[in-house]
Amino acid sequence: MSRWCACLTADDPAGQVAAMGGRPVRTRDGRHALGLLDGPGAATGPYRVGDVHAIGEVTLHNAPELRSRLGADGAPGDCSDGELLLRAYVRFGAAGLAAADGMFALAIAERDELVLVRDHMGARTLFHARAGTGDRAAWAASTSLRALQRWPALDTGLHLPAVRSFLTFAYLPGRETLLRGIHEVLPGRCVRLKPDGSTVEETYWEPAEVADERPAAEHARELRELLESATARRLPAAEPVGVLLSGGVDSSLVTALAAKLHDQAVRSYSISFGGDAPNELAYSGLVAAHCHTEHQVLTVPGEAVAARLPETVALLDSPVGDPLTVPNLMLAEAVAADGMSVVLNGEGGDPVFGGPKNLPMLIHELHRDEPGVDSRARAYVDSYRKCHGDLPVLLTPGALAELADAPPVTDLLTPYLSQGRMTGLLNQLLHTNLRTKGAHHILTKVERITASQGLEGRAPLFDRAVVDHAFRVPPRLKLAGTSEKWILKEAVRDLLPPTIVDRPKSGMRVPVQQWLDGPLRELGHDLLLGRSARARGLFREDTIRSWLRREGTLLPRQGGKLWLVLTLELWLRSFEVGA
Repeated sequence: MSRWCACLTADDPAGQVAAMGGRPVRTRDGRHALGLLDGPGAATGPYRVGDVHAIGEVTLHNAPELRSRLGADGAPGDCSDGELLLRAYVRFGAAGLAAADGMFALAIAERDELVLVRDHMGARTLFHARAGTGDRAAWAASTSLRALQRWPALDTGLHLPAVRSFLTFAYLPGRETLLRGIHEVLPGRCVRLKPDGSTVEETYWEPAEVADERPAAEHARELRELLESATARRLPAAEPVGVLLSGGVDSSLVTALAAKLHDQAVRSYSISFGGDAPNELAYSGLVAAHCHTEHQVLTVPGEAVAARLPETVALLDSPVGDPLTVPNLMLAEAVAADGMSVVLNGEGGDPVFGGPKNLPMLIHELHRDEPGVDSRARAYVDSYRKCHGDLPVLLTPGALAELADAPPVTDLLTPYLSQGRMTGLLNQLLHTNLRTKGAHHILTKVERITASQGLEGRAPLFDRAVVDHAFRVPPRLKLAGTSEKWILKEAVRDLLPPTIVDRPKSGMRVPVQQWLDGPLRELGHDLLLGRSARARGLFREDTIRSWLRREGTLLPRQGGKLWLVLTLELWLRSFEVGA
């Protein structure tokens, strides 16, 4: 298991890769070096096609189709997924990347450029940084943020606008990272890093709205076929598969399809928080019995969350303020302990087919007085209900002064919420959800946590063909009145009990406040009021003390906001980021 790094420079590229912790391999031209890093990941390589070299973390779900497109002479039968993707790129360019379906982050040494490729949905992360200018410019790239942080040529540190973004969204929704000068490649993009320090970004795939007024039954039938194909292509050959089962319709339909299509055992896994904590075990148990899976319920006590939160946060290249991170890690451990290499999940139903975030935004649209996309973007930010409104009393005066001239966080949303590829508001919202929370929260969390246990977490609902179809379905069939994800439910109605298909979404109710008042109380006070936090100078101590005492107007979402601040502090300590 490993990750990769790469360098483009006239000044000892192999030495630069070695300094990042990589085992360097120079390419023929002498300006590039590629290297594998120790750490949880799926990196292989380098691969070579003619004079083009590459290294990557590549899992293809449609390798047979790519081989067929390349022909017998274009792709040896024993070549790896990474080499196959490189061959598709060398032969067809961006069209070859678009034809692929899978999880990949690839670095290509081509002529005098370093070309970075991230998969359609963003299942695997990819970062790059530049040092120097003009003829002395140097580029480094990696699937590991820590590797770039170690690059001696880079002068980096805390990127304060990203702090504001994280406290607003609970993740980082665009190119920015928490480290100054390090940027993330967006999904569906091919970025060319040039020796003069410039970049050229090409979009090889982006979902597009297509008017398709076929009857609902035809849309449902085609969607069902695509869901079956997406699930089948993600099932491991000749071994059992795990499925994370919450009891909601998304994870339930993936469980049902896996049970129907797989010729090996299907094992499902659910979470309980024990005691009197609310749970959905009745629903997940019903689905497991209906689908005849081998079912396991994992109890996650608050003490385990407190003990394992620092190590879990440290696994993530960018922090995710999701209280399910530790339970997700413990689930991954349970799946790996059962000897499996692949675990499926139901992620993707909400951002792709219209989950609960969209109805409040549509209501807002009916009543807003201010025209233009800025008002819509502000309403989207407000709908997160995180710390954005609290920033004036949460951040120190010094931090606020530094942010005074920074672009507003709504700039991260306006490209998706304005008229463009999507004409209707619902599709604009879904596009926003897919390209922000989908890529930078959901998939990022799944990939890093499962990889830490030697697993691949695969999401059939984020399949490229499924997403393409979702934007052909008329909006009225996705949000039918107040029925969310209507077309998705119709496509799988025969697979599941009506109780599961027709139940309203409630989400995983996590006892965050109980943890903060109990097993996490000491850790929270030590971290947020300790010397390191004070030295960093981000948060006002009086506000943190008030929040820890549950005072003021912060209720009722106090626990979630404190969780964000605690997660951020843990991440900054793990990456040793100072003031």
